[in-house]
Amino acid sequence: MAQNQSSSSAPDTSRRSERSRRAIYDAALALVAEVGYPKTTIEGIASRAGVGKQTIYRWWSSKADVLLDAFLDLGNQAAEAAGQVPYSIPDSGDLAADLKYVLRATVDELHDPAFEAPSRALAAEGLVNEELGRRFVAQLLEPQLQLYVGRLRAAQEAGQVRPEVDPRIALELFVSPLAQRWLQHTGPITYEYTDTLVDYALHGLAPR
Repeated sequence: MAQNQSSSSAPDTSRRSERSRRAIYDAALALVAEVGYPKTTIEGIASRAGVGKQTIYRWWSSKADVLLDAFLDLGNQAAEAAGQVPYSIPDSGDLAADLKYVLRATVDELHDPAFEAPSRALAAEGLVNEELGRRFVAQLLEPQLQLYVGRLRAAQEAGQVRPEVDPRIALELFVSPLAQRWLQHTGPITYEYTDTLVDYALHGLAPR
């Protein structure tokens, strides 16, 4: 009996109604964009999705679980639509071109209201909510950063990046400025901007 109770308290894809799951994800993402994370509640998500709140609690233990799963699902949908499952940074042999390609795709994503509004709300709340911030980084951000690590390591093996360079630090030369500009509205987010970040990161600032 205890085993059955335990299994029902965790998300169980075999028991989910796809329609209800999609409605819950859509409701969660819409609410956090409209009212912010603190005012988003399980009750509000359930009401908007047209399901009972016990349906949500049967699959998730908190609104953070719902929102993080919803955001992961949103990314998976985008990857599927682009025919890139599992998603990876392309390796054409031209590191600069590959980085510019993926950063341009990121620009498109940041301008897409479906991504921009909930991701901004979650990122902002993560700055003041330590637990949510750690989970946001671990479940959403870090897996994406590791894709850059893998691509930079491949470039090292090909002799395109110095062997002593730490890929985890190097990726911050172009990822972090983009994130800061987006979060703080310090300038426009454009293809030209991200292309320039890649050029500066790979070639430096000193005269050649």
